Amino acid sequence: MNNQRMETRRLRLLLELSRLGSMHAVAQALNVTTSTVSQQIAVLAKEVGATLVEPDGRRVRLTPAGRRLAAHALVILTAVEAARADLDPAAEAAGTLRVAGFATAIRRSLLPIIDDLAVTHPRIRLIVHEYEPAESLEMLATDDVDLALIYDYNLAPASVDPAVESIPLWTAAWALGVPIAEADAVSGTSREVFARFRDADWIVNSRNTADENVIRTVASMADFRPRIAHQVDTLELVQDLIVAGLGVGLLPAAGATLLGVGLLPLTDPDITLRSYAMARRGRTDWPPLALVLGALARQTPDRKAAVSPR
Repeated sequence: MNNQRMETRRLRLLLELSRLGSMHAVAQALNVTTSTVSQQIAVLAKEVGATLVEPDGRRVRLTPAGRRLAAHALVILTAVEAARADLDPAAEAAGTLRVAGFATAIRRSLLPIIDDLAVTHPRIRLIVHEYEPAESLEMLATDDVDLALIYDYNLAPASVDPAVESIPLWTAAWALGVPIAEADAVSGTSREVFARFRDADWIVNSRNTADENVIRTVASMADFRPRIAHQVDTLELVQDLIVAGLGVGLLPAAGATLLGVGLLPLTDPDITLRSYAMARRGRTDWPPLALVLGALARQTPDRKAAVSPR
C-alpha cells in the first residue's frame, strides 16, 4: 500500500459505487464524468495496492477487497462529515440513503419524514425498497441498504444481529379473522378461540414465517397442530379466502374488513405486531441516516397502528 496518501474524494467514489452499482450512476449522482470515476478508482486501487473492481458483464462490481475498503470508507467519510458538521453548523447533510422495509412502515413512518426532508434537507436522496423483515435485514447485513424497517410479533421475536441498532416504532394488536357466520361462535382466551378452529384450514404469509410461528405457538397452547393450507402475500387476499370459506387467519384487530369477515379478539396471550427501525452500529452518525433515525425516534414509540404490515 502507498502510505503517502488516500484521498477522501476517491473513497467517496468507491463508496457510492458500492451503493449504486455502476460507474455511470456514480457519475450522475456526483455530477462528474464516468471516465473520471473510472480513473479515480484506478488511482485508489494503485494507492492501496489491491484490485478494487472487476468486470461483471457490461458493468463492474467490487471485489472482496473493494467491499472491505468501501466499509472502511463509510466509517472514514462519516467521521469526516461529522467533523465538518461539528466545525460548520451550517453544513448541509447530503447523500443517498437506501431504505428497505414493509409497506405499512414505509407509508406510516417514513413518508412523513421524506416530505419533511424534501423541504429541510433537499440534498438527501432516499431510495426505497419494499421487503419482508428477513429480506430487509439480509440487505442491511450485506450493506445493500442503510436502514431497515421491520416487524415481529411478541410471540415470535425477530432474531437480530448484535451489530444492529434498533429503534421501536409502533405496535398493533392482532385478531383472528373468520367467516362472519362464525364470529359469534366463541369468545374467551386466545387458546379457546384457536381451539374452536382446530379443524379449520389456516392462512399464513407466503414471504415471512412470523405469523405462522405465532399460529403454531398458540395452537400448541390449545393442544392441536394447525393445518396450514394457504400461503398468500397480502392481507386483502387473506380476507378474500376467508370470505370464500377457505380458512381462517390473523388480521389487524383495528383494520378495516371485507363484508363477510369477522374478527375475534385474542387475549391471554395477546398477539401484538411490533415495528422497528434498524441500522448497523458504527454507521448511525452518517448525517443522512442520523437525521432519519432522529426523526423516527421522535415519533411516539407506543402509538397503535390500524393498518397491516403487508
